[in-house]
Amino acid sequence: MRVTKHEHACLRLEREGSQLLIDPGSFTLPLQDLAGTVGVVLTHEHPDHWTPEHLRRIREHASDVPIYGPQGVADAAAEFGLTVVAPGDAVTVGPFSLRFFGGRHAVIHESIPVVDNVGVLVDEEFYYPGDSYAVPAGADVRLLAAPVGAPWLKIGEAMDFVLAVKPEHSFATHDMTLSRIGLDMHRGRLHWATEQGGGRFSPLDPGDAIDL
Repeated sequence: MRVTKHEHACLRLEREGSQLLIDPGSFTLPLQDLAGTVGVVLTHEHPDHWTPEHLRRIREHASDVPIYGPQGVADAAAEFGLTVVAPGDAVTVGPFSLRFFGGRHAVIHESIPVVDNVGVLVDEEFYYPGDSYAVPAGADVRLLAAPVGAPWLKIGEAMDFVLAVKPEHSFATHDMTLSRIGLDMHRGRLHWATEQGGGRFSPLDPGDAIDL
């Protein structure tokens, strides 16, 4: 499987000529090469993780492509007919197996409602938590996409999340809110946390990929 990082929280997973897209949102440039898309995962309803424009472009290439997300994003994107998933659910789409974890977005502030959020484990080897620190219990994660910058994120908590998952390999995502200096500094913290579990860290920029 090849995992490509796009801007902010968007990820492209490719296997056997098929691809799965995760969280194409408002900070992500229009995606190219949409042929072969067999599924889309939206971890939650915030616009930096999905937009109608992205979903319309994807559906233009594959009108019946399934889109998975929790109830909150299904309500927000009702015109697209999402398939609702919740923690504990498992589905298969094309050559990809998906399992979902978590359930709630990390707290930003007590004045801001906490929305539904799911983390997704793909093929029992790649994990992305959305906007949460939900650990995929019982999974041996080969590759972790770890959020690195957000209004809800404290870097020490992000480090603790990586320490808990103990991935073989990790990279930072959810990063468009950071300056270049801030991104490099926070990547360094996740690098350290990954190494504590014997793993390695890659500083991926948009368009960079890792093969599993």
